[in-house]
Amino acid sequence: MTGMTIAALAREGGVGVETVRYYQRRGLLDEPDRPTGAGAGGGIRRYGTDDARRLRFIRSAQAAGFTLEQIGELLALDATDDRARARQLAHEQMAALDAKIAELEQARASLRRLASECGSGSAGPCQILTAFDSPTEWGRFRLRAK
Repeated sequence: MTGMTIAALAREGGVGVETVRYYQRRGLLDEPDRPTGAGAGGGIRRYGTDDARRLRFIRSAQAAGFTLEQIGELLALDATDDRARARQLAHEQMAALDAKIAELEQARASLRRLASECGSGSAGPCQILTAFDSPTEWGRFRLRAK
């Protein structure tokens, strides 16, 4: 018998079966028809190499930070060969990643400063503990860390 079961497809893509089903409900993966008739493999759906390739694409695009909506658009663009839109989506995602990186660098600088102040031996509670006690204090500290 040729083709993979949903469990084999999920293993191939490094996800669980429920994730495959979720992608199917979202329209990102096709759901093959159940075979019918005698000798039809018990009515078990079978997936092919194209399904595995598509699942790997979805997972890789997610790792790059694309949303499922954007991934759906990229998959649709693949059929139309609209490279300009695909490039635009990639540039938008790079800008979003750059913003997130800047935010993380700011948080790292703030934590570095908190750790330094906590280790300074000054009297009172550790700056790390007091900074996280209040969102406004953490926000104020993050601004000072720039």
